[in-house]
Amino acid sequence: MTAKQSINITDFDYPLPDDRIAAHPLQQRDSCKLLYRNAIGEISEHVFTDLPGLLPDDAMLVCNNTRVINARLRFRKGAEADGALIEIFCLEPHDPSDYALAFAGHGPCRWLCFVGNSKKWKQGALSMPLTIGGRKVTLTATRIEKIGNASVIEFAWDCPDVTLASVIEAAGEIPIPPYLNRSTEDSDKTDYQTVYSRIEGSVAAPTAGLHFTDRVLADISAKGIPARELTLHVGAGTFQPVKEDDVSKHMMHSEFISVPLDLIEELATTSRRVYAVGTTSVRTLESLYHIGCLMSRGEWTGEVPQWYPYAQDHPALSASEALLAVASHLKAAGLTRLVASTRIIIAPGYQYRIVSGMVTNFHQPKSTLLLLVSAFIGDSWRKAYDYAMDRGFRFLSYGDACLFEKMP
Repeated sequence: MTAKQSINITDFDYPLPDDRIAAHPLQQRDSCKLLYRNAIGEISEHVFTDLPGLLPDDAMLVCNNTRVINARLRFRKGAEADGALIEIFCLEPHDPSDYALAFAGHGPCRWLCFVGNSKKWKQGALSMPLTIGGRKVTLTATRIEKIGNASVIEFAWDCPDVTLASVIEAAGEIPIPPYLNRSTEDSDKTDYQTVYSRIEGSVAAPTAGLHFTDRVLADISAKGIPARELTLHVGAGTFQPVKEDDVSKHMMHSEFISVPLDLIEELATTSRRVYAVGTTSVRTLESLYHIGCLMSRGEWTGEVPQWYPYAQDHPALSASEALLAVASHLKAAGLTRLVASTRIIIAPGYQYRIVSGMVTNFHQPKSTLLLLVSAFIGDSWRKAYDYAMDRGFRFLSYGDACLFEKMP
């Protein structure tokens, strides 16, 4: 595929009745169904606890350790908090822009946010009383400026001993996907986090990881398969529909990634096949290859452009060469971790460089995530989805899982 080759998103549609969208997960995470589509196209039904036995002995599992934050904050206008409801949805830190610094901060900070019912908030600060660690804290929100369809909001609180992480935890709620058509419930606080989530920053879960339990991870380890972690903070853009029929006109959202140097070096030298947990891990791993290509030419600016993988003058580096270029760049700068952004779109015609297998969920019709799956297993995505529909699989974030292996 070239950067502007036409792909019609209507070719990636399928009927998805509302009653096939799982509104809640199963009580036992790892008891969900698992659709396995192997490298020669054979499809079979399993239970997620079968995953360790289905993974090849020479696999390496790579997971996204991001943690979903309580990104949805509901303020009430008025001194008595009895006025209009204003919903602030935190997207990403603006000042400081570093996630770790933002969450560890004890003073005012600014975030890029969506504002719901914004017409009712023309001026002034909003406030919210909180109790954090037994202390009374008042959180205030002030709108600073508009950037596109989002706003820069300054958050401040009157207790310097409290971090933003504690404030967000106390003030907000988990932002479950809109297609669940329900309000957030207490159970979502744990259900919508992976068991290995550690690094705060996502506004949506890397949902393929929701099926993993300590038991499954222990069984994978007992088989001698290493499990590694990286970070991609999932943005609200993950729910952004492809509005244009022609995919080349779709603007992909940018997402923050962070990968340790030692993992990059291991990926560059390992003979193991890389199995990514979730499309977020897939996008991060594949972005590493293109970052290395950009670095090799001295063209790295901090973000992988959307269409760069399809450029006609793209350097034909091996995966190892590209990853070693990233490692060399980091070492020269005295860094132990790559921190970058990616806007990569993976669509049919894309050549996978790092990932040999993926654990993923069933995705929305006409979505970029379905394009990514199609790029991986070709047109057989439809056969797999038809199989799942016929056999009563549950779809989307709280639904069942897939294990796909790349075609030879």
